[in-house]
Amino acid sequence: MKKVPKELQPFLWSVKTDQLDCQKDKIYIINQILAYGGLKEIKWLFKNYPLKVVRDVFLHHPIKTYRASTFNFVKEILLEVGNTLLVKEKYVVNTPRIIR
Repeated sequence: MKKVPKELQPFLWSVKTDQLDCQKDKIYIINQILAYGGLKEIKWLFKNYPLKVVRDVFLHHPIKTYRASTFNFVKEILLEVGNTLLVKEKYVVNTPRIIR
């Protein structure tokens, strides 16, 4: 079980870092770091997860935690998946819920 550094605790606030496992909790860790992390944290993310894994988590396991500007930055610049049709309401916190 690979441990998450304590320096990431401010970005992973709902669980103590010593209780997180990099593999088992990758969906939570990746989304939280993409949504709230700075350059240092994003560098850590890409050192610990291949780009393919980060993209897969972002595309297939959305968490409604992103601000609109952060969502667009991650989608267009960081992961370069801008041509992929994504439902913004599944990612961005200040958008209405989809009711069906």
